[in-house]
Amino acid sequence: MAQLRQEVDPREVGLDAKALDRLDRHVAHHVDEGRLPGFLLAVARGGRVAHLTTHGRRDIAAGLPVEADTLYRIYSMTKPVTSVAALTLVEDGSLSLDDPVADHLPAFADQRVYVSGSGADLTTRPARQPLLVRHLMTHTAGLTFAFYHCHPVDALYREAGLDSAVLPGSDLAGTVEAYARLPLQFEPGTQWNYSVATNVLGRIIEVVSGRPLDEFLAERVFRPLGMPDAGFQVTYEQAARLAELYGDTDSGAIQPIAGLPLSGRPRFLSGSGGMVASAYDIHRFMEMLRRHGELDGVRVLRPETVDLMTRNHLPGGADLRTVGSRPAHDEPGNDGVGFGLGVSVVIDPARTQAPTGMGTFGWSGVATTTFWVDPSRDLTVQFLTQLRPRKSLKLYPDLKRLVHEAVIG
Repeated sequence: MAQLRQEVDPREVGLDAKALDRLDRHVAHHVDEGRLPGFLLAVARGGRVAHLTTHGRRDIAAGLPVEADTLYRIYSMTKPVTSVAALTLVEDGSLSLDDPVADHLPAFADQRVYVSGSGADLTTRPARQPLLVRHLMTHTAGLTFAFYHCHPVDALYREAGLDSAVLPGSDLAGTVEAYARLPLQFEPGTQWNYSVATNVLGRIIEVVSGRPLDEFLAERVFRPLGMPDAGFQVTYEQAARLAELYGDTDSGAIQPIAGLPLSGRPRFLSGSGGMVASAYDIHRFMEMLRRHGELDGVRVLRPETVDLMTRNHLPGGADLRTVGSRPAHDEPGNDGVGFGLGVSVVIDPARTQAPTGMGTFGWSGVATTTFWVDPSRDLTVQFLTQLRPRKSLKLYPDLKRLVHEAVIG
């Protein structure tokens, strides 16, 4: 069974062991105070894992510890994986970033855009330009999420039964058609709004490839990269390694909550947030990107495609806070951070909330999982736990600051 292991002493790759110990103690304090169930933290440099820590429980009631082979619901960290899969289709000529979405999904023809009003008084107009595949990958499509509660269009998502981004009882095809019946929040390509767009991208992958999304990702990403536990379901043999999912309470404690139904193949294959994976799987995926599309002699993407993926594509080179559809994205963590094709990208380190290298890219998931690749320091980092907090723990800036302090050479 493949699992992540420490491969080298931190000092051999220019990392300060004492600083890494401070990092561990800082995060462990959240566990010891009952704010996190447990965690795995891994730091690699030059492709070699130099720091690997597990602490706390994957299942508190059962007393089961977090281990190197623990499995996690990675939620939105699925999006970069789906984006890589779509880019393999771009490379083989089956798909173009400039394809109108309606060419593959006719339900998106004749899209309308929000103008004013709400509810019965909501006014729309025809879109001035087509919704393109690149708009889906950059989250500039004008799609949204029902849970924002900050715009009349997200209210329409709730009215349509899309509170959890899936039409109840439906599959990916049916859910995406439900999205298409709703107006866009803004003209495609003009603003950034984190949304259900990657579910639409996943459906395009299915249509273009003629394969279900889970099968295509296994064929183009999981098997080539040697990601043995990555997928959209958990087998009987894997089930004991899956971490329990927790949420927080009014008192600040944590308690188990319902998570993704991962036993059995799901009806709804979410390219936005449906995956489960181990730390080993995520390390393999990050390493492929760090190595510009190749790992262990297997090429998944061309170097120029990875460069394109990890470049800022926001209008006018803006960052998320400047071009974000407010108020949903008007937060300090978006300062100095742009967006590429499925990943965030640091474009102004001086303005970021925590020290990061220029061009650092990655993404996070709602259960407090995150990864990033810092090309300037040849560094990859992942942090995995299973907590869906109602408010942010503000943990990621501390992680980035403490990892930054550990780099000494």
